[in-house]
Amino acid sequence: MVKNKCNPCVMSKHKHTMGLRAMSPHKLRKTRKLRGTRTVGWGQIGQHRKHSQKGGRKVGRHKHLWTYILRYEPDYFGKRGFKTPQSIRGLNKPNAINIGQLNQLIDKLTHEKQLTKQKGKAYIDLTAHGYHKLLATGKLTKPIIVKVNSYSEQAAKKIEEAGGQIQRERQREETQEEPKETEKTVDETPKT
Repeated sequence: MVKNKCNPCVMSKHKHTMGLRAMSPHKLRKTRKLRGTRTVGWGQIGQHRKHSQKGGRKVGRHKHLWTYILRYEPDYFGKRGFKTPQSIRGLNKPNAINIGQLNQLIDKLTHEKQLTKQKGKAYIDLTAHGYHKLLATGKLTKPIIVKVNSYSEQAAKKIEEAGGQIQRERQREETQEEPKETEKTVDETPKT
C-alpha cells in the first residue's frame, strides 16, 4: 500500500496507533486531565469540601474550624482512657484443648504415623504441641497417656474412664527431686 500524504484516513490511523503506543498509562487517567483546574470536576467552588472519609477526622478542624472545636467539641482531639494490660485482657491465658479436639489430634497423628506408644497405649505430649491445659468437652474413644501442665477434674475423670492416664509435668519433676529424709538427733543439754 502506498502512503499518500493527501489521504487523511491513512494519516489519522497512523497517528492514532502511534499515539497509543507512545502514551503512558498515567496520561490516560482523569486526574491527569484535571490537573490545574480549580475544582477538579466537582462543580462550583466550595463543593466537595468539608466531608472526608467515614471514620476519619473532618476537614479543617485543625485550621479554619479550630474555633468551632474550641467552643463545641473540646474533646475532639486527643486520647481518652487507657489500654488494658495483656494479662488482664486474657492474651496470656494458657492455650487449652478439649478432649474432643484431643481425640481428633490423636487420629491425625496416628494417620501421619507420628504418635508414640508407652505401656501399649498411645502417648501424647500436649506441651510439645503447644497446649498447656486439658479441658473436658467432648468424648474420648481410645485409652491414652497424656502429658500436660494442667487439666480439669472432669477431663482427668474422662481419660481414666477410657482406660488412660494423665502425667502432669510438674508432678514428675517433683517426684524426681524429692529430698531425702535425714535422722534427727536430739541433743540433751544439762540443765543448770
